[in-house]
Amino acid sequence: MTKLDDAIDRVSRNIAQTGALTTEASRRYEQMFADFRTELDRALDAADTLADAAGATMAILEQASNLLRQSFPNPHPRACRDQCSACCHLFVSVPPGVTDLIAAYITANFTTPQIDTLKDRLRSAATDIEQFTKTSDVRVRCPLLDEQDRCSIYAIRPLTCRAFTSANAGLCHAMVFGDSAQQSTRIDQDPGHYRLHIAATEALQNLATRRGLNGRQEGFVHALLDKLENGSASA
Repeated sequence: MTKLDDAIDRVSRNIAQTGALTTEASRRYEQMFADFRTELDRALDAADTLADAAGATMAILEQASNLLRQSFPNPHPRACRDQCSACCHLFVSVPPGVTDLIAAYITANFTTPQIDTLKDRLRSAATDIEQFTKTSDVRVRCPLLDEQDRCSIYAIRPLTCRAFTSANAGLCHAMVFGDSAQQSTRIDQDPGHYRLHIAATEALQNLATRRGLNGRQEGFVHALLDKLENGSASA
């Protein structure tokens, strides 16, 4: 039985060692998200304005989410492609600072006629959104989509837009443009990617609260229209 006992011992050691390594890897994986939040909070506290904080958040998120996808085996499948804009018809909420950043970008990069046209589209979209009683039911084309179904502010798009991913573009299309049953379709998200964006959203909300400002999220279309029409950046 010695050979059998030896085999059992080797199998047992291998399983135990692999289990210990997996436990440590899991601990470090969780710590990675805690460290991300710590570093993000530190960067946001150093920002002069909420708009600056939103810009810093987007930069850190871009790097973190790209590395997360590149550094781990078996990444979550992703069907998102250029001009795939089904999700651009859903309701978008934004944390403090994001609208200020985007409004400043539009003011600096769009011509006056382009801004006027955008305001008209925002007003129309706002009216359409107000016809829905639940934000989850909203299906309204984003006013910032251009004629080729590309985002005209892609580099600084809201965190909600960055967070949303899908492994099946057909499901997204059905969820947005299908019948009432199809519109209840669940779109599974990339867990790690989504988790980073939820943490970043909470970080901006908490920053606003620490500065004595409203930390609640707001509807993007209405908030951007108000900012372009009335100005006033957040502290």
